[in-house]
Amino acid sequence: MAAAPQVGGLADVVFDYAEDDPHRVALGRKDAGGQWRDVTSGEFRDAVLALAKGLIAHGVRFGDRVALMSRTRYEWTLFDFALWTVGAQSVPVYPTSSAEQVLWMLHDAEVVAVMVEHEDHAMTVGSVIDRLPHLKRLWQLDAGAVDELVAAGAGIDDAVVQRHRRAVTPDSVATVIYTSGTTGRPKGCVITHASFMFESDTMVARWEPVFHSKPGDEAATLLFLPLAHVFGRMVEIAAIRGRVKLGHQPELSANALMPDLVTFRPTFILAVPYIFEKVFNGARRRAEAEGRSGPFDKAVDIAVKYAEALELKAFGDGPGPSAALRMQHQFFDKVVYKKVRDAMGGRVRHAMSGGSGMDRRLGLFFAGAGVSVFEGYGLTESTAAATANPPERTRYGTVGQPIPGASVHIADDGEVWVHGPNVFSGYLGNPEATRAVLQDGWLATGDLGALDEDGYLTITGRKKEILVTSGGKSVSPAGLEERVRAHPLVAQCIVVGNDRPYIAALVTVDQESVDHWLSMQGRTPLGPADLVRDPDLEMEVRRAVVAANTAVSQAESIRTFRILAHPFTEELGLLTPSLKLKRKAIETAYAVEVDALYH
Repeated sequence: MAAAPQVGGLADVVFDYAEDDPHRVALGRKDAGGQWRDVTSGEFRDAVLALAKGLIAHGVRFGDRVALMSRTRYEWTLFDFALWTVGAQSVPVYPTSSAEQVLWMLHDAEVVAVMVEHEDHAMTVGSVIDRLPHLKRLWQLDAGAVDELVAAGAGIDDAVVQRHRRAVTPDSVATVIYTSGTTGRPKGCVITHASFMFESDTMVARWEPVFHSKPGDEAATLLFLPLAHVFGRMVEIAAIRGRVKLGHQPELSANALMPDLVTFRPTFILAVPYIFEKVFNGARRRAEAEGRSGPFDKAVDIAVKYAEALELKAFGDGPGPSAALRMQHQFFDKVVYKKVRDAMGGRVRHAMSGGSGMDRRLGLFFAGAGVSVFEGYGLTESTAAATANPPERTRYGTVGQPIPGASVHIADDGEVWVHGPNVFSGYLGNPEATRAVLQDGWLATGDLGALDEDGYLTITGRKKEILVTSGGKSVSPAGLEERVRAHPLVAQCIVVGNDRPYIAALVTVDQESVDHWLSMQGRTPLGPADLVRDPDLEMEVRRAVVAANTAVSQAESIRTFRILAHPFTEELGLLTPSLKLKRKAIETAYAVEVDALYH
């Protein structure tokens, strides 16, 4: 277990490591030609120091809040550590935020300066700047902001920066992260340097052996999660503190991400289930296109059985894979599993998944294919992971055990409560909301769950999302939705039925998978209007629904569904920036379609 830090702040490690080993490669950064270039710990320290001087020259003071509005890129990490060096607090803002959302966060946090990525962001901030009396500075990365700040700070002595840095203590506030919020206005979660240091050091201490592809090699991870989200920030900090080479990729889309996985070649990745689904579905589509869907499905089955046998052995419930199963596994490793690993760069042997639930069978497949995915669970309020699966005893389909130093309790109503040094300080300027979720250091998460006899947590839903049918049956939609989404043609699923006679669902499809599926049948692509009426597609989605229903009682099962022409998107206000469904917004936007399900 990592000890709670007694002195210092997050930026200290940048200076300590540079002094200890200035030539060690700390980060990978793409140059103008798209090639990865190494950044040593000494170079990164110098860049942080130069930017910190520039921040001081531009009037940023100890305790000031500075907003960062950008996609995931090297400069965000540079700004984070420079701000922490001078004792300032960073306020991450999703790059897709609307002007009203930006206004609310910047006003609520009394932000004094904003770093934006490009002109569109600058215009978003500019449109509300007259209502932000505290805002004094706006820097734009793509307009040379870093060079401008470095030049401004050139005359400032190093000692000035070091005085600021040494004034930072573990209980100093590091960041205010606004919850993406499926309901209501975002609330600012106040997270200290201590919480982030405990969280990241605990993850490194417990999981460091799996950061490597093989013993003795350099650990490297490609960060593609949004840095505006607590999970991405934890990865950033843990990589710097754990001496893991860190690269940045600004787009979470599979098309942009896959080529960078191949060129950066990480040894370990941290992702959301969507990424693993994309890798799996892409491999399956390639096999189908080559006329090898039968062998691929057999390979999947063998991988799942192999991983299940290892799982049983880890818990003392079995001897491990049989000789026959090991031989089949060895055969498919060369012809199928290696291709799956190659799609992730070839060196990834372990990964961590969070943000939402991962299908147990998908987790078993990846483990059997040579990439163990450790699922975890946490919130912004718990500084990312509160639980995670231990490497040596992973229980697929669960989110693992409490991380060392943290505790989990299930309340009488099934709500998950979390305790530990990673729990946040409270909501900025909102003591009432803080009291509602924090009691004697215990965080009431709003999630429902269960602990098994070995202390492994399974999340079953959210308190606020429980549907109650007109017949009085309580239904948690998350599990049903996850199982419907397991079908390769399904992109999203939302279960409805509150105050209705039965449960129903709205489903969107994965366009890429549907186009491939149609081509395999010798059919031409369909437009959105034709998709929703296609009887063969409806039959496929019905299969997904029937499979999902097998896990619940008849009263909880999906009786009917409707395929929608277009996916739910963040731009339409139907998803949060972390890709969670905004249920009320979706039900309002599709009120006609929902009503039609009951007539």
